[in-house]
Amino acid sequence: MTAGQVDVREEIVAASRALDEAGLVPNKSGNVSCRLPGGFLVTPSGIPYRELEPGQVVEFDEHGTPLPGGLRPSSEWRMHAAIYACRPDVSAIVHTHSPRATALACAGLGIPAFHYMIALAGGAIRCMPYATFGTAELAAGAIAGLEGRRAVLLANHGVVAVGPTLAAAQAVAVEVENLAGQYLALRAAGLEPVVLDDAELERVIEKFTDYGRIGP
Repeated sequence: MTAGQVDVREEIVAASRALDEAGLVPNKSGNVSCRLPGGFLVTPSGIPYRELEPGQVVEFDEHGTPLPGGLRPSSEWRMHAAIYACRPDVSAIVHTHSPRATALACAGLGIPAFHYMIALAGGAIRCMPYATFGTAELAAGAIAGLEGRRAVLLANHGVVAVGPTLAAAQAVAVEVENLAGQYLALRAAGLEPVVLDDAELERVIEKFTDYGRIGP
């Protein structure tokens, strides 16, 4: 294990604990991963995030095979592997069961572009059809929903957020939950959100890029 890998493992542990403390991964749900040269690292299965240690993070090779001697990986490792294979721009993935966004996903609802902060996700956030957790079908749905986006809702399941860094992916996951809360509040009040048009979204995305909010 190189010094760089140790640092990445520590980042994964820190992000996992922060998501847990924020209530976005209740009851050990969700998972976090980072791309490595020739593979990726992902959180293990069944370990509470407050107890997770860097040495318990599971390493996969470039073929999506876990290296021997490690713990059992997250049940969603196939989804992480598939996203990395299809999205060279993605270096980190955060999967949550955050309460408000998951509530929308359980109703089969995405999040429209009603607030400019949705530009962090690249635009309106899709909700993809249900598939059993840990399956290739779920991975395929996530990939389709992430086309041109940095976040997707998975029906009756949760949220996937991606980014060029773990900090960026984590920021998207947090913002998706925030937007979901605002959207649910609008719906509960019987109000129709005013949706921003594509031209305005493009302007906001460009401004965020200049500010370093989104990255390449």
